[in-house]
Amino acid sequence: MSARLRITLVKSPIGYNVRQRRTARALGLRRLNSTVEHTDAPSVRGMIAKISHLVKVEEVK
Repeated sequence: MSARLRITLVKSPIGYNVRQRRTARALGLRRLNSTVEHTDAPSVRGMIAKISHLVKVEEVK
């Protein structure tokens, strides 16, 4: 079973680049403090890297 990532939006994307806002939306993060879980994949890691200043990431067992 592959690892899962729990991603929480901790800072608002308002005032940031449109691409960063769209990346947060594509991850499923709708509003502040919303949390989603995704499988640990290179594509998801890349999206997280682009908005690392807006999110908190935890590994879920």
